[in-house]
Parts: sequence; structure tokens; C-alpha cells
Amino acid sequence: RDSQQADTEHLSRWKKWRRTSKKSLKKALSEIKGLSSYLVLWRHDIHSIEGKFGTGIQSYFSFLRFLVLLNFIIFILMFGFVTLPTIISKYGIFNSTVAYISPKNIEDVCTVYEPSGNKGLVYFYTYLKDLLSGTGFLELTSLFYGYYSIDAVWISIMRYNLPLAYLLATFAYLALSFLWIIKRSVEGFKHNLVHDADPFQSYCNKVFAGWDFCITDPNAARLKYRSLQYELQTDLQEEKQKQKIAERTMEEKLRIYSLRIFINIIVIAILSGCFYSIYRVTVFSQENSNVSIRNDTRTDLVNLLVQYLPSMVITLANFIGPLIFSFLIRFEDYTPAFEIKLTLLRCVFVRLANIGVLLFSLWSQISDCASDKCKPCGYNYKLYPCWESDVGQEMYKLMIFDFIVILAVALFVDFPRKLLVTHCSCKLVQWFGHKEFEISDNVLEIIYGQTICWIGTFFSPLLPAIATIKYFIIFYVKKIVLIHTRKPAARPVRASSSNFFFLVVLLIGLLLAFVPLGVSIAHIPSSKACGLFRNFSTSWEVIPDTILKFPTGLQQVLFGMASEAFAVPFFVI
Repeated sequence: RDSQQADTEHLSRWKKWRRTSKKSLKKALSEIKGLSSYLVLWRHDIHSIEGKFGTGIQSYFSFLRFLVLLNFIIFILMFGFVTLPTIISKYGIFNSTVAYISPKNIEDVCTVYEPSGNKGLVYFYTYLKDLLSGTGFLELTSLFYGYYSIDAVWISIMRYNLPLAYLLATFAYLALSFLWIIKRSVEGFKHNLVHDADPFQSYCNKVFAGWDFCITDPNAARLKYRSLQYELQTDLQEEKQKQKIAERTMEEKLRIYSLRIFINIIVIAILSGCFYSIYRVTVFSQENSNVSIRNDTRTDLVNLLVQYLPSMVITLANFIGPLIFSFLIRFEDYTPAFEIKLTLLRCVFVRLANIGVLLFSLWSQISDCASDKCKPCGYNYKLYPCWESDVGQEMYKLMIFDFIVILAVALFVDFPRKLLVTHCSCKLVQWFGHKEFEISDNVLEIIYGQTICWIGTFFSPLLPAIATIKYFIIFYVKKIVLIHTRKPAARPVRASSSNFFFLVVLLIGLLLAFVPLGVSIAHIPSSKACGLFRNFSTSWEVIPDTILKFPTGLQQVLFGMASEAFAVPFFVI
């Protein structure tokens, strides 16, 4: 300290001021960081859950918070660059003017689009049907792609190219999601490396350096104590399982591996059955959903059920599949952490592949060109005059139905079960007992919903707002279900590995979302009767069309960046 003071005395005034300023800034930033931690969403709730149920379950709620923030930012992005300019132009705010898209070189038959908007006296159940299916009055709102028909917005002398903004905003929210997930995954990967490098070192860190001596509140101390207890239980459970695996005889290994092969054959059979069922139901629904008699209430109800048939079958597959997989995994004798990962991978394949099968079924109908159905327009214009809005409605229905199922399970399954177990002494009821909080199933629910949101946002720009509200409500629903109807896990799960693996599975969902979006943007002809891209053969064509208006030198640079010679090495790096 004396030597530091001696060094300081020999410094010039400028260097002294710089050193003092640097220290003050560092202290101010530290204080701001400490204060900002109190503004973190659900901070107290998540700490409380960590203390009562362990870090594994806490990681699920932290993951849910991340998705709330991600969807909110995606909503701000789409609203700010797509919906808000449309609203400003339509109402003439800031002296703005608008240029609507007029069809060019398009046959008249391709431009016919008559949304089923409600006219005259409308019954309440019709509004309810429209709210659930995205048809009727909702089809004509900014929720769906077909609402946007503006080519450019003029504010003073500035021209705002809305088709280009729509496509770039789509790329931006996908890139933002990708980079944010990668950033968080790297942090989780570091934790995994530290833990896996030396288990004994990890154990010593928890015992000798795990306590936070800055804690003064008794409740916070109790939560920290429980958190460390769960971590140590997890370590001991994993070591016990590793020892058990090491002591297996050759006969036991042969029996386990044979059983695992047999179980995986059953899993593949279940997946194949799910995919075929969804394909057949989607084709049936699309062919029969428009056949209804408007004056008959019963027919409207039947039509709603036909429209929701793919969503119901997908939800049924998503519900039954994980239950079967969770039952089968018990016989495969894996560690608790690996059980969660393998179950999650199987279930995520079911759920995400189900979405893929649904979209493939829709595309097969949209591109069904038998009997010259597509000849004038390039797609099945009679069944799908505005196919982007139809796909958006399917994604909207999946999102709404998934939310309804989550609420229904909490209200009509979890709480009645808790009441029966508490107040009924029947042996059959007690055999079911208190259910544990299944981390893999709950994580899968929100990853499935997020994948729907990523795919659907291009066709329904305000879908992230619905996802944000949905996840916000789900947080409190799951918290109440956890506290009042669940018991702590018999086999604890580590938070660090869970967080990392959740993000890896979420990244798989995002990468799978790239495929249908890429096909929709670059391959399927855009609708000629609605939307921003009606004068382009595909949505992607707005990019080269815009680049051709740039100076020649800039055109060459941009086209060079888009070539395979540049793009392939760039994405590999």
C-alpha cells in the first residue's frame, strides 16, 4: 500500500485524474449492476423455487424467463419495422403518404381474395370461433400477412420500402435468436467444462467455497443452504450411478443393450404412426374446412372442429408420446441427467417433426398442381388464394390450442389429482401419489411453442406478442402447480448441464424453423391476391430487385457476397 502511494505521488495530475476517474467509473458501474439485479424479471420467485425444489427446476423457470424476453424483443422488432409504418401510413400520421401495391402482369383470376369477414348481425359464438381459428374479423387485422398490402410509405421525402423491411425484419429476428442462444449456450458450456474437468474439484468448491458470506437475510440463507444441499445430492447420486455402471457384468450389459435396442424400435414405430396420422388429418382438414353452411350453428361448430383437427391430433401425439417415452426410459437404466436428455431429444423430435409434417402437408396442398390447378398463378389459388395467411392461421391455432391444453391440464388434472391424493385414502388413488415436476416435459412444451412462434412470425407478424403473453401467464401457472401439487424430485438434476442442454435443444428448434421459412421465402410462389410480395415470383426476389437499384460497384460486391464461393466458407467459419 505504501509503495502504491509513493507511485501515485510521482504521477502527473493528468494520470492521477485518469486513475481516479477509472476507479470511480468502475465503482459506479458495480453499483449500477448491483441495483439492476433487483430489476431482473421474477428474480425473487426464481430464487425461492431454487431453494425449495433445487437448481434443476430453477433452470426451467430461468429458461422460461429468457423466452419471455426473447419474444418481447422479436415483437418490438416486427411491430416497429412492419406494423407501425403500416398504421402510420394508413392514418396519415407525420404527413405520411402511402403507395399501395397494384398487381402487374398477373391474371385476374389470381387476384381474387375474399376474406371471410363478418358482415351484418354476428352471433357471439361466431366471434369465439373466429378468435380460436384466426378467421373472420381476425383475418382482416394486422395479425396476418394478408393485411399488409403497402408497397412504400413516404414520410416527407423519405421512402420506406415495406416489402424489403418485412423480409429484413424476418432475417433480423432469426439472427437475433440464433446469436442470443449461442451466447447463452457458450456460458453454459463453460460451466459444464469446469464441472466435468475434475469432479473432486467441483465437490470441494461446493463444500469449502459454495457459501456466500454476504448473505444476511435468514430466508436467503435458508434458500442458499437448500440449493447447496440439492447440488451435493445430485453429485452423490451421479457418483452412485457411475459406480453401479462400472460394476455391471457382461451378462447384465448384454441384457441392457438388447432391451435398449428393442425400446428404440418401439419408439421409431410410435414416431412413424404419429407422422402418418398428422399427414392424413391435415389433408382431410384442408379439403373439408371450407365446406360449411353459415346459417346452421351445428355446422359452424363442426367446421371449427375440422379446422382444429390437425392441432388436436398434433397435441394428442405430443401428449401421449412423452408419456410413453417417460415410461420406457425407466427400463433403459441411464443416469438421471442422461434420462432427461434422451427423453427430451425423443420428445422434441416428435413435436418438431409433427410441425414439419403439418407444413409439408400444407405445402403439398398449396403446390398441388394436378389437373392444371396451378397453371395461371403457380400455386393452388382456388383453395389458397392467400396461402401465407392460411399458414399463419395454422400456426396461430397451434399456439392457441397449446396454451389452452396447458391451462386445462393444470386446472382439470393437476389440482383434482392433488385433492384426491390429500383427501382420499383409497389405495388406488394413493398409488398414483404426488407427482414430481417433469422437467423434460415442461421444457419441451415451451420449446415446441417457441418453434411455432419462429415459423409463424413471417406469416403472422404479431404472433410474438401472443407468445410473450402466453409464456408470462405460463410462468405463474407452472409456479402455482409446482408449489401446490408437486413434490421435490427423488433424483435431483444439475442446473448447469440442464441449462446448456435446454439451449441446445432450443437451437435445434431454431435451425429446424429455418427450413420451412427458407422454402416459403425462396421456393413457393408468393400469393398474387394479397400481401407485400404479390408482384414478385417469390418473397426472396425483393432482395435482388432492391440491389439492382444500387450503383454498379456496390451491386458487384453484394452479389459476390451472396455467391457460393463466399457464402459457404463464411457460414462454416
